[in-house]
Amino acid sequence: MSNPARTVLIAALVAATLPATGAAAVAVTPMTPLQHTAVQPAPLPTDQCLAQLKTHCYSPQQLQAAYDVNPLYAKGITGKGRTIVIVDSFGSPTVQHDLEVFDKQFGLPDTPVEVLEWGEVPPFDPTNADQNGWAGESTLDVEAAHAVAPGAKIVLVETGIAETDGPVGVPEMMSAVNHLVNAGEGDVVSMSWGTGERHFPGYDVGDYTSLTTLRYAFQNAARHGVTLAASSGDGGGAKAGTGGFWPSSDPLVTAIGGTHLDLDNSGKRLSPDSAWTGSGGYVSQVFDRPAYQNSVKSVVGAKRGTPDVSMDADPDGGLWIYSSYDPKAPGWWLGGGTSQASPLFAGVVALADQAIGHRLGQIDNDLYRLNAQHAKGIVDVTAGNTGSTGYPAGPGYDQATGVGTLDAAKFIAELR
Repeated sequence: MSNPARTVLIAALVAATLPATGAAAVAVTPMTPLQHTAVQPAPLPTDQCLAQLKTHCYSPQQLQAAYDVNPLYAKGITGKGRTIVIVDSFGSPTVQHDLEVFDKQFGLPDTPVEVLEWGEVPPFDPTNADQNGWAGESTLDVEAAHAVAPGAKIVLVETGIAETDGPVGVPEMMSAVNHLVNAGEGDVVSMSWGTGERHFPGYDVGDYTSLTTLRYAFQNAARHGVTLAASSGDGGGAKAGTGGFWPSSDPLVTAIGGTHLDLDNSGKRLSPDSAWTGSGGYVSQVFDRPAYQNSVKSVVGAKRGTPDVSMDADPDGGLWIYSSYDPKAPGWWLGGGTSQASPLFAGVVALADQAIGHRLGQIDNDLYRLNAQHAKGIVDVTAGNTGSTGYPAGPGYDQATGVGTLDAAKFIAELR
């Protein structure tokens, strides 16, 4: 199965996720199309969301407080001079307008979104389920990344073929990434989509060539110091032996899992973060354990394990998102899923690149090094668990949330 890590969307007046099409389910479309039976005309504060919608909801400012980025902003570290690349199928025709509405609502600086159409991108049809779903994904990705790194440039890559099972659609995505790397565009790439390794041709007979030949873009990105991040999936994970969820299973990619945040209206934590039940944790069948995971080999074994680190993903605590690509349902809804977590993490990387003055490249080396040192910028997540085939969170690295989550200001200071 494949989907863009199944962006979980909450119609603002319906406190429920869309029908399950998570990373462990079987689906041939990238994600469930948006079905907004109702949307909010304006975002609500958290206490009103809890009272009216029976769910948590967060503004950019609350997430900025939760991840301790305000000390960075005070120093002029906003991601300025850095570029976040977001890769999605089809994109959204209203992404720039929607970001501007988002910015005006929350007092964020406007940022032009550079759209790169790669291949024959069809005209947008809001009645097309694939296009509608990917438009929601694109909107979430752009607004979540901008919420953390409001000064960073954003490039939205729109491909003309939907990423579905196995390699379908992925070659176009890899070609686009490779092009941008060669052009010097992009310091960090966020990919809120994925597919099971087992869906690539040849997997059943141990021939992984159909997957590994697609890695050339990642290898090129690594040579150029570009950081790659991908959603770890929303299916709750699976035990070793069932294969990984690619591209997050790739050793050159940082796999971003999901947490639940319990914040008040100001963004102050009311309780420690816990693992989101949908956070994807997998053990790759294709890739051996990379050197940076040697310190956690007792957990992952001989193969590459995911996730590496986690950010807010529980739809019970999603970021308010504005969209108008569907003329029948413009308005505010709540993001969620590891689709949200990956661009949030990409925003932190953009801040770090600016603060340090150069690209960080393969950031997993730093994540596991700092985790082994018990650095304060790595915040352990010890509560909660993922799905019935997943993992519990506990002290140290686990396959529910990886090394945990981040205190961005401390994490970036420790990278120096």
